[in-house]
Amino acid sequence: MADVARLAGVSVATVSHVLNGTRVVRPHTRDLVLAAVREANYTPNTVARSLATARTTTIGLALSAISNPYFGDLLRSVETAAAGAGYTLLLADPREEPDYELTVVRRLQARRVDGLVLAPSGEPSAALAHLAEQRVPTVLVDRLIDAGLDQVGSENVGPVADLVGHFAERGHTRIALVAGHRGLATTTERRDGYLLGLRRSGLVTDPDLVVDGNSETEAARDAVHRLLALDRPPTAIIAGNNSMTIGTLAALRDAGIPVPGGMAVAGFDDFPWADLFSPGLTAIAQPFVEMGRRAVEMLLARMAAPDAPARTVRLPPTFVHRDSCGC
Repeated sequence: MADVARLAGVSVATVSHVLNGTRVVRPHTRDLVLAAVREANYTPNTVARSLATARTTTIGLALSAISNPYFGDLLRSVETAAAGAGYTLLLADPREEPDYELTVVRRLQARRVDGLVLAPSGEPSAALAHLAEQRVPTVLVDRLIDAGLDQVGSENVGPVADLVGHFAERGHTRIALVAGHRGLATTTERRDGYLLGLRRSGLVTDPDLVVDGNSETEAARDAVHRLLALDRPPTAIIAGNNSMTIGTLAALRDAGIPVPGGMAVAGFDDFPWADLFSPGLTAIAQPFVEMGRRAVEMLLARMAAPDAPARTVRLPPTFVHRDSCGC
């Protein structure tokens, strides 16, 4: 910075103000500083800066964006919001494994991230206990649990109940659910929504119609084959996430069952090519852009006020009505 200041004919403090945006600098002076930066090929030393400020301007993001593709939209949203606030994102994949999640959280903490956004892999776990003990500013996304932390996610119970009602209004009495990975808060809530929808519609609960798709395509494919082998198979299927929706459609194709003529289908999570299927896929679309933005806003607020009460924000998803439901 001293070299840049000498080349530009200004003080080191002025260089700092230009590079960090901490004070308004006259346009001519700013241009001189930026020209000197280019001439000196100067790159700020973020490690040295973090030692001086006790801040690294980095945010850790721990979610299974690699093993769970639908998290890709959430990842992009968090990165965009973080970059807009001047933060760099460090991404780690907990693989939906609670033990490895703790490892990931510790590694991000060792990198001295200023805060952490986490999609937890289960109910209160060692990772969450560690974050609370270490007082790491943290926001949970998507999977909302009672952990005393800030969190933001989608409504799950009501939308799935509405899907069940949507099928029931069209005469379906055998409605199946392909449920996600056991232990995830979203799996529990969507299962609760399914049961609520049956009660509202006056339908009998049949345990055989709830199968584990483990939040994965192939597991869901196998689960739907089990549904089709029942003495009284379903006439409508709700898939608990988009990976399981793909598995559901694959199993129906395997069995030569047309959608929606032979089976009505709807899924939780929309995705860009859902309307390119024939028929188009009826789905519940989560507000990932808003979820990522709100997560970063809440994290920055938590860093500014560590002792403020924890907040939970539920965002309404959107019912995307296409043709696979048989309407």
